[in-house]
Order: sequence, then C-alpha cells, then structure tokens
Amino acid sequence: MNVSHLLNFHAVMTSPSLSEAARKLGRTQPAVSASIKALEEHLDVRLFSREGRKLVPGPEAQYLLAEAAEVLDQITRVRQTMRALADGEEGRLVVATMPGPGAMLFPRFLAAHIGSSRGIEVSLVARSSTQIAELARAQSIDFGFVDAPPEAETSPLYEADCISGTCFVALPAAHRLAELDAVALGQLDDEPLGVLQPTHEHHRELKRRFEADGLRFRPLLESQTFLPILEFVAAGQCCAVLDPLTVAHVMQAGFAGQVVVRRLADPMRYRYAVLSPRHRPISQLARQVRHAWREEVQRLLERVEAGPRTG
Repeated sequence: MNVSHLLNFHAVMTSPSLSEAARKLGRTQPAVSASIKALEEHLDVRLFSREGRKLVPGPEAQYLLAEAAEVLDQITRVRQTMRALADGEEGRLVVATMPGPGAMLFPRFLAAHIGSSRGIEVSLVARSSTQIAELARAQSIDFGFVDAPPEAETSPLYEADCISGTCFVALPAAHRLAELDAVALGQLDDEPLGVLQPTHEHHRELKRRFEADGLRFRPLLESQTFLPILEFVAAGQCCAVLDPLTVAHVMQAGFAGQVVVRRLADPMRYRYAVLSPRHRPISQLARQVRHAWREEVQRLLERVEAGPRTG
C-alpha cells in the first residue's frame, strides 16, 4: 500500500461516481479501478462490491476512509511544513550578537525580516565577541555577529565573513571641536575619552596611535560597549572614537542635540565578522537571515558613509 493507493481510494469514496473520481485525479477509470484492486489485494480485504461500473463501498471501506483521511491530512501537513522550511518561512533560528548591535540594530532587523511569519522561533543571545566565537567553535549557533577576531579567517571550526568601516569621533554638542567637519587624533590630545576595555583591539589600536604621535591617551571611562559611553559624551564628560555601527545607533536612538558625530581625519577602520560554524547543518531560514543581515550591515555602513570594505 502506498500514498497513491490511498489518494485513489479517498477520491472514489468522496466522489459520486468512478468517472468523477478519475476526473479529479487526472487519471483514467481503468487506472483508478486497478489501483483499488491492488489496494484490496494488499490488505486482503474486499472494500467494494461491483455493480456494473459502479463501486459500492462496504463496512471495511467506511472504516478505511477515516484512517486514510487522517493519513493524507498528515502527509499534507508534512509537505506544507517541508515547503515552508525550504522557503525559509518556518523553523528555529539560534543566533548571537555582541551587546552593542544587540541593544537595537540587530533585534530591529530580525523583527522586520521575520515580519508576520508565525512559524519561526528565534533564540537570540547577547554575548561578548569572545564568547560568541566559543559558541561558533562549539557549533551551538546558526551564526553570530562579532568584532572580527584576529584568527577569524583561519579558524578550522567556523567561517568568518568580515566587513569593515571607518571610525568616527563622538563629541558633546557644546565641545570646541563640534564645529569641525573632521577631527584628527592630534586634536584629542589630553582629552578625556570613553574607550572600550583594555583587552579590546580597538582600545589597543587607539592607544598605539596616540603614543606613536606623542599624544596623551587619557581614558575617563572604560566600557564593554560604546553605548554606555554615549551617555557620558551626552553629559559633556568625554569624547569617544566610535565604530560605524554605533554611529548608526546614534542616528536612530535620540541623541540629537546632545551628541555630534564627526569624521575621524586619520585613517582607522573597525572590523566586524559574521561567524558561521563549519560543521553545523544550516537551515534555509538561517542561510537567508545570515545573508540578509550581512546586507543590512553593508547598508548601515553606507548610510553613515563609513566606506564599507569586505575581507
């Protein structure tokens, strides 16, 4: 017994005549009759009595009709689910992002991308870039968004799709440098700064730049992300050299009138990466969302004129 047998049987049972059943199935009457006979032989039960060209169902056929309807409904549901999974309209998505984009940009993107799809479940966690890299190594996420780690391109356990953009300077609105179109690092000599933690590559690079130019590097605030630093900038307590996605956040988060952002005159780039575990099977949904987020990052960097580059 196969699905074709059940489909033919169900059509015969729910049609006024054999010819009508054949028409609905797009088959000939002899082909449908042969299928019914094969089903009876397989079950070793006579389902119909023959009255000329008419098939008259017996009690066994009435019982099988209920069972066949349930089986066919289940097959239809499975087909619909598999089609939705293949189209990226259903499934479970497990993603991680660093806290900065995780505060607004990434959740806003996910909510808009998923839209009205009711068959998608999302597990979203905010972790440090180091922790997300560990999740990717453990094959525990579909993808993660991080500050690009130095070993990203050579890791045997995950792939890294890297993109970078130019850095900017955030200033209190009343700061003496706020009237400029671009600010050089030399103009931040001995200025109180909001910076990332000393272990972060951005902190180390900024400190190297200051020391190489004979400038005083004076951190006022050290933070895991730039978002708390922005509150200190808004309060007029420090300046900060920002990554471009934080600038996109500033443009959407209501700091108007408190924080101004200017181009950094010195060439300094900030690198991000989308990490994808190499040995975790990835669904069509995860593949679509990962690609769409990569395009969204590109769009955000272009919007703030950060000169995005891949690799």
